[in-house]
Amino acid sequence: MSQRSPHLGFGLLVAAVAFALDQLAKWVVTVPLSVATQPGRSIELTSFFNLTWAENCGISLSMFAKCNDTTRWTLVAVTAAVAIGVAVWMTREKAKGDVIALALILGGALGNIVDRVRLGYVVDYADLHIGAFKPFMIFNVADACITIGVVLLVARALLLGEKTPEAPAVSDEKPAAD
Repeated sequence: MSQRSPHLGFGLLVAAVAFALDQLAKWVVTVPLSVATQPGRSIELTSFFNLTWAENCGISLSMFAKCNDTTRWTLVAVTAAVAIGVAVWMTREKAKGDVIALALILGGALGNIVDRVRLGYVVDYADLHIGAFKPFMIFNVADACITIGVVLLVARALLLGEKTPEAPAVSDEKPAAD
């Protein structure tokens, strides 16, 4: 049986912070800024970033975007299964960088699960753009955490690779006889 990750406590803290920041940002956009009161309402913060209300019933790239109870609870179940898998992986992961990446994914997944359970959709609001060019869909802190976590895992896997212990050198010489 594998040992618990030495970085699990730190990973759980990172996941909790990611979750809390996501929920806080959604509350700020929804309540004090009241972006949700008018569908399609947008608040320009900078020339490249707006707060634009979007109710996301589906997943990335608007896949499975039909708003109904079947889609809602199927996505809750699938996302919860992924979150459980990530949490289990995080408990066993020895590399601190991978634990941090997994924690970001876990915190983001939990943030989106809470929205879907409470509201039936995920609250999206972050609208990055360059003039009229919009390279991203409207997203939220949870989505950003999940994306950053996945990119970190992939980058670490590609750049660091699997480290294998070096085998002892083999000599052609025969040991001396006593």
